[in-house]
Amino acid sequence: MTVTVLVPDDDGVAALGELAGVRAVRYRWSDPLPPEAAEADVLIPGFNPADADAEFFAAMPKLKLIQLLSAGADDWVDVVPDGVLLCTCRGAHGGSTAEWVVAMLLTVYRELGSFAAAQEARLWDRHATDTLQDKRVLVVGAGDTGRQLRRRLEAFDARATMVGLNAREGVHGVQELPELIGGHDAVALMVPLTSRTTGMVDAKFLAAMPDGAVLVNAARGRVVDTDALLAELSSGRLRAAVDATDPEPLPADHPLWTAPGLIVTPHVAGAARGGLRRSYAVAAEEIAVYASGELPNNLVHGEY
Repeated sequence: MTVTVLVPDDDGVAALGELAGVRAVRYRWSDPLPPEAAEADVLIPGFNPADADAEFFAAMPKLKLIQLLSAGADDWVDVVPDGVLLCTCRGAHGGSTAEWVVAMLLTVYRELGSFAAAQEARLWDRHATDTLQDKRVLVVGAGDTGRQLRRRLEAFDARATMVGLNAREGVHGVQELPELIGGHDAVALMVPLTSRTTGMVDAKFLAAMPDGAVLVNAARGRVVDTDALLAELSSGRLRAAVDATDPEPLPADHPLWTAPGLIVTPHVAGAARGGLRRSYAVAAEEIAVYASGELPNNLVHGEY
């Protein structure tokens, strides 16, 4: 049996071209779907899910799987037609995202922003700073990205405590969070957006963090209560770095832009050169598994 896969670019055609039992068909979102869409088993989207309507999916009556090129699926879970599987690209961007978290912690502890401002002002502001060494970092999210972060933190002699949905060897369960938060210097958020994680970091969560602690959000903006975070930052008690915000994109007049002790980046933690190549490498592995008659590893099950 040959599995027909619709791919949005030439990189995808090349990445899937060597797979046995897979036929890659190029499509362009701005053009009508090619005739092969009627036989398509798998779709790799190259467009915003909001642009996919019932008419679009009706042109693919045999569609069984949507393979994303992103690790996040929250934009897609309500768009996927009934009976169609949804598969993420978990593993493609974990390293880049973990690298961003480490960069933010180093920026905060080594005061790199302050030194950059001093350079611009031509000031020789020589002083000692804090260090990432020996810091206790609570990593909330024990999937690929969380594991990648733990490995990088340990290379800096920091200590990572892992928290996942369920407790297992080396990982605390999410129900243990209230007892864990106060014993850590920093909290790194690496969770998907679900009904359980929406608003997880609220005023109570933040209040449990010790004075001077750092919150790093590499998840989604709605995981954090924006007003509660602003209150803590404005008091000067906590510091933070966020790659995703609520709302997003962040309006020019939003108070987060000028909140003290905050670094904001525009949702770029996983956006590093070579990302598309890494995404297609994972997608190819998942589609190869599907073509062999097995279920892919990165399926979105139940509540994402």
